[in-house]
Amino acid sequence: MKASHARRSVRTRIRIGKLPLKIAASVALITGLCLFLAHLLNGPYSAWVVLVIPVASGCTAYVTANRLLLPRIELGRSTLKQVRKHRFDNLEATHLPKGDELNGLIWQVYRTGLAMEKELQELKKIEDYRREFLGNVSHELKTPIFTIQGFAETLLGGALNDEQVNRKFLRKILNNTTRLRNLANDLVEISRIETGELEMVMAPFSLTHLAAEVIDNLERVAKEKNVTLWNAVADNLPLIQGDRARLGQVLVNLVDNAIKYSNEGGTVEVVGRLLPSGQVKVSVVDNGIGIAPQHIPRLTERFYRVDKSRSRTQGGTGLGLAIVKHILGAHNTQMVIESMPGRGSTFGFTLAALRKDATSRNLA
Repeated sequence: MKASHARRSVRTRIRIGKLPLKIAASVALITGLCLFLAHLLNGPYSAWVVLVIPVASGCTAYVTANRLLLPRIELGRSTLKQVRKHRFDNLEATHLPKGDELNGLIWQVYRTGLAMEKELQELKKIEDYRREFLGNVSHELKTPIFTIQGFAETLLGGALNDEQVNRKFLRKILNNTTRLRNLANDLVEISRIETGELEMVMAPFSLTHLAAEVIDNLERVAKEKNVTLWNAVADNLPLIQGDRARLGQVLVNLVDNAIKYSNEGGTVEVVGRLLPSGQVKVSVVDNGIGIAPQHIPRLTERFYRVDKSRSRTQGGTGLGLAIVKHILGAHNTQMVIESMPGRGSTFGFTLAALRKDATSRNLA
C-alpha cells in the first residue's frame, strides 16, 4: 500500500517534463523534415499536412514519454535523495517488477538503498558495541585502580608501620595489580586473534593427554572448593588436528569456570567421544548453579556477566569466553551451550580428527 501510494504521489507532482519535451521536439522535427522533403519532391502533401502531422506526432511522443518515463525517473530521483539523507521509509516504492531498462535502473536503486540501510544498521551496532565496550573496560579498570589507590593511601597514612594490617593491605594491592595484568593480557590476546596477528599452529595431538594435563593443573583449585574433577575422554580417540596450546587454553577456561560456578561437593567432567561424522565432540559438564536461557546467547560477549557481583568475587576478567569463542572460530568450530538454572551446564564443541588408526596412544 505504501509503495503504490508513493508512486501515485510521484505522478501527481509531475507537470511538464523536460525530457518528454525534448523527445517530443525531436519527433516533431524529424517528422516535419521528412514531410517537408516529400513536399518539395512533389509529394502528395499540402502545407497544412506538413505542419499538423509533426505537431500531432510531437504531442503523442510527449504524452507517451511523460507517462512511461517521467514517473519512474522522478521515483528514482526522490528515492536517491531520501537515501542520501539516510531515510529508507519509502524504499519499497522502488521495488518495481521486471520490465525495461529503466525498471532495471530503479531496481538497482532499490538494491542500493537496501545495502546502505543494512550497512548503516551494522555501523550503528558497531558504534553501540564500541561504546559499551569502552564503558565496560573503564568500569573493569576503575575497581582495581581505586582499590590499589585506597590501600596505598592508607599505608602511607600510617598503616605501613602497623604489622597487623600492612601485609594484608599489600596482599590486596598485589591481587588487584594481578587482576589488572590479566585484564591487559586478555585484551591484547583478543586483539591479536581478531587481527590475525596471533596465528594458530595446527598439528596432530592427543586430546586424552591434553585433558589429563588440564585436570591435573586445576586439581588444587577444585579441591579448595570441594569439587570433583573427572576425565571421561576415551583412550582410543583419534588424534586431533589443531593448536594444542590454544585448545588447552579453551579447556582450562571452561573447566575453571565450571569449578567456580559449581556448588560445594559438585562434579565437573571433561568428556570426549567420537561422532559418526568422524569428528570428536568435546564437552565440559558440571552440575552447578546453571544459567538462565536469556543469558546463554550473550555469554561469549566481552565483559558480559550473568551475575556481576558474584562474577567479580570469583575473579577473572570477563573476557575468558570471548577468547574461547575466537580460538574455536579459528578452528572452524563454535561452542554450543546447554544449561538450566539449578541443573548445571554443558559447554561443548567439535574438532577435526585424523584417521581412526591414528589414536591418542600414538602421540603424547
